[in-house]
Amino acid sequence: MYTREEKKALVREFWKSFDEYCNRDPLLAWRKKKWVLHHTGMNNIDLKFEPGRKSTKVILELNHKDEDRRLEMYERLTHFKPVLEQQLEDELIWSLVYTRSSGEVVSRIYTELTGVDIHRKPDWSRMFAFMAEKMDILQQNFLDLSDFIKDENYEE
Repeated sequence: MYTREEKKALVREFWKSFDEYCNRDPLLAWRKKKWVLHHTGMNNIDLKFEPGRKSTKVILELNHKDEDRRLEMYERLTHFKPVLEQQLEDELIWSLVYTRSSGEVVSRIYTELTGVDIHRKPDWSRMFAFMAEKMDILQQNFLDLSDFIKDENYEE
């Protein structure tokens, strides 16, 4: 088991190593800003990485506090499913209701690499490769759609 400080240091080292990995990746190194993440241009829609003890995930998350609005955006995204899943066929998991560890209920569209653990440094290279490749695809697919799925009624 790790102490709180050791876990914090491990997580910090993980993200620093991931940044270094991205800076060496020929497809990503030239980009000044590699990931959109929370700056999608739409409120309550985020792109996320979630490395964990049993898996690592690359996520498109809908986190509007108003359940009806969140479900409306999820439904809107299902209409664009073929575009969002380009190069990710049979990989994306569509979860209308997902409960975070904090108890917050969100909707998620994600892909997952299982059998890896952020606490095992030998797993990191597989996690980094997965995260960079899948986020690059998911982010580009989302950005290609963003103008079509924006709706002033959803933004708040």
